[in-house]
Amino acid sequence: MGRPDLVKALLPESQMPTQWYNIVPDLPEPPPPHLDPGTREPLTVDDMAPIFARELCEQEFSTQRYIDIPEAVREVYRIWRPSPLVRARRLEQAIGTSARLYYKYEGTSPIGSHKANSSVPQAYYNAAEGVGRLTTETGAGQWGSALAFACEVFGMECEVWQVRASFEGKPYRRMLMQTFGATVHSSPSELTQAGRAVLANDPDTTGSLGMAVSEAVEAAATSGGVAKYALGSVLNHVVLHQSVIGEEVLRQLPMFGEEQADVVYGCAGGGSNLAGLSFPLLREKLAGRTDTRFVAVEPAACPSLTEGTYDYDHGDVAGLTPLLKMYTLGKDFVPDPIHAGGLRYHGMAPLLSHTVHTGLVEAMAVGQNEAFEAGIEFARAEGLLPAPESCHAIAAALADARTRTSEADGAAIVIGLSGHGQLDLPAYDAFLSGGLRDT
Repeated sequence: MGRPDLVKALLPESQMPTQWYNIVPDLPEPPPPHLDPGTREPLTVDDMAPIFARELCEQEFSTQRYIDIPEAVREVYRIWRPSPLVRARRLEQAIGTSARLYYKYEGTSPIGSHKANSSVPQAYYNAAEGVGRLTTETGAGQWGSALAFACEVFGMECEVWQVRASFEGKPYRRMLMQTFGATVHSSPSELTQAGRAVLANDPDTTGSLGMAVSEAVEAAATSGGVAKYALGSVLNHVVLHQSVIGEEVLRQLPMFGEEQADVVYGCAGGGSNLAGLSFPLLREKLAGRTDTRFVAVEPAACPSLTEGTYDYDHGDVAGLTPLLKMYTLGKDFVPDPIHAGGLRYHGMAPLLSHTVHTGLVEAMAVGQNEAFEAGIEFARAEGLLPAPESCHAIAAALADARTRTSEADGAAIVIGLSGHGQLDLPAYDAFLSGGLRDT
């Protein structure tokens, strides 16, 4: 029997998931395959193995419903997992809603976001293969920090290309990466052919995740086998690792007396955060056990789901990556340098794109000022400063909750709070001083 008066649902470590959930075998329609850009034939494990750990390649194409989480990974997960599911009672009172608002808080990880859920297994599998260095890109700096932490845990070097807009606007993220031992470059840089080509065309570019991906992939591909590449979102194996979020939510909602989540809101940039929260709950809906709605909330400045096309595209500017069937604004799209740096990506995870395309997940866009206004409202009620990315999900959830004022309208609304905003205070300062603009 659940406790309606509960504020925090805290699972014991013994109830932490021991398997990742792969939604592919449960989808009504199989997702389109990744394609080789040269032959346009479906990609294989062997095609991806030169730059990714082989076990990660196996996971990328797996149709197995559950995949065991290695004990060495679970040992590191125990530092912050299980993460809390919190009922936002003070926020409910502040806005006068009959809805029951919950947030799944991933900011308890060592680097303050959900990204460590994938960085730890990625570093583990690479270290097990004897890889000495991982290269990657980062937008807001959350993924770069997570991989730097994971590489330190497993005794590897980490090299990060951070999007210039974030490198200059979020110096504390760079400092955190360096504290964990990573080497950090502003992207685009003069260190790669891809970076030099971009700078030759536009020396003043603010950069993009697509550009940074090109640089990190090139650095790994030209390392002579010394380095491999790690991606923080988009790909199937990353979505797989993030499923621990939703699996825990399914154990935590009954602790409040809830039979299901009525609506789930999550921010979406590359897609791993929302998919990790939603896919285990979507499994329950597909099995006929629940009737939950899922809403992906993206920034109006980079609206791949709501204004992009569903087509095959590269994941990077230079075209070094495979062709992925996804909602995309085009690989050459350079988004406005909004403060939610983790959402500035031209495309969306193929699996999440597939669920949107088939009507299983809805999508909407939120402006930057609306997002920060909601984030501040959340902080003043709950005492927790959300990451700018998560503010988008909060804004959408609050707009929904405000329409629910009677007991008959009451609903259990779950918000994915992917991380804290303590290192994003300059962004909040810009909003408070009226310096933010919407695009």
